[in-house]
Amino acid sequence: MRNPWLRCPVLITGCSGFLGGWLTQELIHRGAQVVGLVRDWVPDSRLFREQLDQQMIRVSGTVEDAVTLERILNEYEIQTVFHLAAQTIVGIANRNPISTFETNIKGTWNLLEACRRVSTVQRIVIASSDKAYGVQSQLPYTEASPLQGYFPYDVSKSCADLIAHTYYKTYNLPVCITRCGNLYGGGDLNFNRLIPGTIQSLLAGEPPIIRSNGQFIRDYFYVKDAVLAYLCLAEKMGETGVVGQAFNFSNESQATALAVVQQLIQVMGRSDLSPVILNQAHHEIPHQYLSAQHARNCLGWTPAYDLDQGLRETVAWYRNYLSQGYQEGKPA
Repeated sequence: MRNPWLRCPVLITGCSGFLGGWLTQELIHRGAQVVGLVRDWVPDSRLFREQLDQQMIRVSGTVEDAVTLERILNEYEIQTVFHLAAQTIVGIANRNPISTFETNIKGTWNLLEACRRVSTVQRIVIASSDKAYGVQSQLPYTEASPLQGYFPYDVSKSCADLIAHTYYKTYNLPVCITRCGNLYGGGDLNFNRLIPGTIQSLLAGEPPIIRSNGQFIRDYFYVKDAVLAYLCLAEKMGETGVVGQAFNFSNESQATALAVVQQLIQVMGRSDLSPVILNQAHHEIPHQYLSAQHARNCLGWTPAYDLDQGLRETVAWYRNYLSQGYQEGKPA
């Protein structure tokens, strides 16, 4: 079979982030010419820790800098764009909404405007989120559900999503949008998130912390499935009826925060440790989960991992990562 990524010039914004590192690795493996926009040098990110940056073209800059974005697209004759760069932490967005809006909203329109002005760009995949749907009375979310974020992070994703739609509708820009559930997997260094934080606590022999009341419902979506979903979507964008659409990606197996923590306790054999429930989560959506029927029907996509498989691989990754950190005498 022909490899559509061989020598294909690809720009990934947010390549040093959690999803970005895994997507970069897979595209390098498939022979793409990867150009990555990097804002901060984070030595423990997979991009640098596993020396992926040495197998790609790395450009320092931010999505807030429109001139740099247009220069990258022109000079490297980019054909495919994956726009992942974002401020992704809900708590940070609540504390500092303006910086979140600058990155998530302005960064998106900067990128799309640069793509509009550069003729080599053939396909653009914009990372939105299930948070763009906001609070809904009917679940699961479908792509027809209105975008109605209320809180700062959710609003930033709703806005970026709508801006992507307008660039397709107004300028016929070849855009598709992804809306994924809560991503998890090895390489997520934000230990305030439920899954990496729980694994870190259990490995240290400490009770895991649940910030909410434990009953918030989410889709937990394994990062390797997300990478395959992004690539599947990009490859299908040449087919009729795909460009301009949004796609939900989920394994359609929602769970409460408490259930995920209990499953991790079982996987890691730490039944002696019980979670501490703080009930301190504010300005967050209590229940959200996605229907991925549209992606199944239109793209022929299905997830490769269930929650148990994904959690077991994730635990193994953090067990190795954290043990290396302790051996080197530094907090991991």
